[in-house]
Amino acid sequence: MTRPKKATQGQAASNTKRINPVMYELVQLATGIPILLGGGLNVEGREHIPRQGRVVIAGSHTLSLDPFAISHAMPRGRRIQYMAKKELFDNPFLGFVIGTGGSFPVDRTGNDVGAIRTALRILQAEGALGIFPQGTRGGTALQGGAALIALKGKAPIVPASVRYDRAKRRWFVRFGPPIAPEGKVAELTEKIREALRTLE
Repeated sequence: MTRPKKATQGQAASNTKRINPVMYELVQLATGIPILLGGGLNVEGREHIPRQGRVVIAGSHTLSLDPFAISHAMPRGRRIQYMAKKELFDNPFLGFVIGTGGSFPVDRTGNDVGAIRTALRILQAEGALGIFPQGTRGGTALQGGAALIALKGKAPIVPASVRYDRAKRRWFVRFGPPIAPEGKVAELTEKIREALRTLE
């Protein structure tokens, strides 16, 4: 597959899912409140995330605030767009908020070609794509979507572990070293699984 023509991160909105910068920052501000009330955020391994260029952030998922914890843990100025379950968009207000923030729906019941194309366009525009390979909160088996998209989009994968320590009353986000987009989907999915396990 020929590597897509590179574009700057700022050009992402011109040919893919648009981010409304004002709405994105408002969501960051609003979600920062419960994270702050929860004791704040401890981040490790932020240096593994490239300041620019395409990247897939593959995160663990146990709590509803996990995507926002990762968003707050990203390097300053680096916005992330999530592949989110389509049911979230059934709520008009919530769908508007997360949609204008750059996230997009995926139908988890089948092979959602439209969502995959949107994800690839984000990567082609040198954006940061957030995916939870478990497919749902608390899932145990990893799905192959993150690996498939990373391979097709020729994007490194940065694993991200998210957890809330109730005893310490604090959020913890740990990023691991990038995983090269090489091999077959099953092999790459196993590498993601091992990386997430190591970060726990």
